[in-house]
Amino acid sequence: MRRLNRKKTLNLMKELDAFPKVPESYVETSASGGTVSLIAFTTIAFLTIMEFTVYRDTWMKYEYEVDKDFTSKLRINIDITVAMRCQYVGADVLDLAETMVASADGLTYEPVIFDLSPQQKEWQRMLQLIQSRLQEEHSLQDVIFKSAFKSGSTALPPREDNSLQSPDACRIHGHLYVNKVAGNFHITVGKAIPHPRGHAHLAALVSHESYNFSHRIDHLSFGELIPGIINPLDGTEKIASDHNQMFQYFITVVPTKLHTYKISAETHQFSVTERERVINHAAGSHGVSGIFMKYDISSLMVTVTEEHMPFWQFLVRLCGIIGGIFSTTGILHGLGRFVAEVIFCRFRLSSYRSTSVPVPDGHTSNHLPLITDNSMH
Repeated sequence: MRRLNRKKTLNLMKELDAFPKVPESYVETSASGGTVSLIAFTTIAFLTIMEFTVYRDTWMKYEYEVDKDFTSKLRINIDITVAMRCQYVGADVLDLAETMVASADGLTYEPVIFDLSPQQKEWQRMLQLIQSRLQEEHSLQDVIFKSAFKSGSTALPPREDNSLQSPDACRIHGHLYVNKVAGNFHITVGKAIPHPRGHAHLAALVSHESYNFSHRIDHLSFGELIPGIINPLDGTEKIASDHNQMFQYFITVVPTKLHTYKISAETHQFSVTERERVINHAAGSHGVSGIFMKYDISSLMVTVTEEHMPFWQFLVRLCGIIGGIFSTTGILHGLGRFVAEVIFCRFRLSSYRSTSVPVPDGHTSNHLPLITDNSMH
């Protein structure tokens, strides 16, 4: 009884077989089929390699939401060199309401030489080249995100030459913590002093002939300091054409959460618009000479996540490639054979009909001769 049930089960499974076997004696191979098979296998191998390359690659996913964090402080990382002596310049931050002056205790004033050494000039040239490529191809920013903490430091290298020249510039570097509201970070003549209506700078003791706000921005970023990230103003250099010149940078800061396979950090991206003009009160160009960076905080937050193709999706795509190539080449091969047979059959039929048969009266008959019983013998 068990054997009978087992036999019925096997017969039922055979009837459900969707892959019937063809005996080898009924299979006929051909040179055209072998050629098509070779092309199919080569195409499958090439597409499989390409698909594996896509599987190994990653991409950045951007998600946007409203930034609900208004209580935390915003960190500003600064490294700017001004072509004036340190005792002549001062830097501070003023809020939009102009009622709170951020403490500049986190900044260091270091006397340096404004002209760069050969190695530093090469570093600046490469950084400016990267900046120009980033402006043309925005997708390179994803590459920078994925290589953060992996690439080398983007900081200005130290001087390799022992120059005996006396310092003629001031390097202002460090970081500040400010409220997450619009503000104005500026570097101008004189040290900042508190004032009931805002703030002021001791500029009366500095002569106008010593004003020179030519500057170089080696680094400017907002949020957590991440090695390997290149910001829009890194490597910027401006040369003042007049003593009373104002340089303005209008910055829009976007809070960003970065999650990659290497790091997970909270930083800030920003875009910038530049403007510069000469202060001339007689011509109607009013203002104060200096470097002004007016920043505004965006209400949207961007979450950048590095994603990878799941393994099951890679298998599905791979099976689709293999099955699709086999099906397509089989159809094309069958269609090609059908067309070839039709063409050859018509060619043979036309050549067979054109055969002439002579008759006794001297005429030519183009009809085929009849087959009689005598001719069979």
